[in-house]
Amino acid sequence: MPDTFTPPVIPTTPVTPAILESLRAIVGDKGLIVDDAGKEPFVRDWRGVLAGNAAVVVRPGSTEEVSKVVKLCHDNGIAIVPQAGNTGLMGGATPYPAHAGIVLSVGRMNRVLEVDTVGYSMTVEAGCVLQTLQETAASHDRFFPLSLGAQGSCMIGGNLSTNAGGVQVLRYGNARNLVLGLEVVLPNGDIWNGLRSLKKDNTGYDLKHVFMGAEGTLGVITRAVLKLWPAPKDVATAWLAVRDPKAAIEILSEAHSASEDNVGSCELMNRAGTDMVLRHIPNVQDPLKAETDWFLLLEWSSSRPRSDGTEGMSEKMEQFLADQMEAGRVLDAVIAQNEAQARNMWVIRESVAPASRAEGPGLSYDVSVSVSRVPAFIEQGMKAVYDILPSIRPYPLGHIGDGNIHFSFMGPKGMDRATLGQYSPAITRAVNDLVRDMGGSISAEHGIGIEKIDELAHYRSKIELDTMRSIKRALDPKNIMNPGKILRL
Repeated sequence: MPDTFTPPVIPTTPVTPAILESLRAIVGDKGLIVDDAGKEPFVRDWRGVLAGNAAVVVRPGSTEEVSKVVKLCHDNGIAIVPQAGNTGLMGGATPYPAHAGIVLSVGRMNRVLEVDTVGYSMTVEAGCVLQTLQETAASHDRFFPLSLGAQGSCMIGGNLSTNAGGVQVLRYGNARNLVLGLEVVLPNGDIWNGLRSLKKDNTGYDLKHVFMGAEGTLGVITRAVLKLWPAPKDVATAWLAVRDPKAAIEILSEAHSASEDNVGSCELMNRAGTDMVLRHIPNVQDPLKAETDWFLLLEWSSSRPRSDGTEGMSEKMEQFLADQMEAGRVLDAVIAQNEAQARNMWVIRESVAPASRAEGPGLSYDVSVSVSRVPAFIEQGMKAVYDILPSIRPYPLGHIGDGNIHFSFMGPKGMDRATLGQYSPAITRAVNDLVRDMGGSISAEHGIGIEKIDELAHYRSKIELDTMRSIKRALDPKNIMNPGKILRL
């Protein structure tokens, strides 16, 4: 954990040999990991920044086994850290060093239970890998739009627990917008079956939304009914050199009507971020060698197949980009001519995180402001950070169509992590104060977890925090479910 972070008080009831045998009776030998080497991937976050402990990793194979495991822990006051793919960025799935309880991994629960092509839904278990769900939907000529860089290893249970965002939020919404129903094991072991595939259900509180975004602090999501859409049949992907961020949001604004409301993604990158990917990620090509600091990855898609003699997405986009060049917003552009070229563009966008790890120590802020305020936020935010550390290297990027900016910086060349860390508190306060002043959010899609507990407490009102604590105490009075995450109780 970070040196300056004081962890919240969490239950430390140990897993006794008798409880371990009771766990073994529930999940079998194949469902337990007790050796240190086997536990290592489950007690360390994927960045290698945070690490904790667990007496045992428990891997149930069904909802019923999850229920029995949770009830056993509840009855004995043992803390539980629920975990899916363990790809989060805020430490929400990482146990604390003082954690003496279990990590509950849903990775063995990885079945697609039903694909309803008529009703456009899919019922799945929480341990299904996101990319598997995308491919399953595609094999039925359907589309599941949740898409993010970690999709080859992240799992849908974690995606829903963190209300994941990704590159399709502009058109389809966050993870919570893609769900019709949930099944959840509550902190006392009870199973709430809300697996209803209903588009309309106005019977009181919509409980599924309590658990999505709660980061496992209120229960364990075990199954979900997901929404599907028609599969895209006509896709145009382009890499644009643009004048500046103001031009980028103006391009987006006009793209909605020009595409007949078919804008799927709109991703902003700067030259520093693109060059970083080209340095560290093999087999990636620069789509456009243009003299500019700003690029836009723009994708339009339609479920209507292109037919001979009709204007498709590429033709519409080509005319649109010509108009934007004439207006001075687009300096140069290239439209992908095949799937390989489009994939190359997306690899650049999706590889920023691994490239930044290879580049060296850095700072990153997952924030959001209203779309119209994105250019002012970038300009004012960069100035504020430069005032603190003039030699820092910014590479802002993000899903500007939904106002989500990953406001990221590499440390000055030659500066080590410890030295950069000395500047981190002042930079964090400057960035987050600006976010607050612009009516934004200090966490757009990555959640709170461990990393942002104190920031949430600083920027959210007492009423909001007290209401969250009331919900937590009502559902988890023993504070055993992912204790010490999101809130200090």
